Amino acid sequence: MPEDEMAQAETAALTRRYEQHAEQTNDALKVIKSDVLHLRLEVGSATTRLDAVERSVNELTEEVRTGNARIIELLSNLVGKDPNTPG
Repeated sequence: MPEDEMAQAETAALTRRYEQHAEQTNDALKVIKSDVLHLRLEVGSATTRLDAVERSVNELTEEVRTGNARIIELLSNLVGKDPNTPG
């Protein structure tokens, strides 16, 4: 009989340790899932901001190209003209 009581006590102790470990693992997984969700939200937000910056850069690039083209056009019109002659 004493062996059965020892076996039962050991089984109960092992069961408690298993349940504690399972609970800790579950808690850790909840934290990881929460962190992953937070990262997904941050990445989505950063992607949105990056898209806005990219649009702004593209618009600015187009404005610079337009300005450069206008400068070239104006300079081309001046080629061969006497700078001392009015308008």
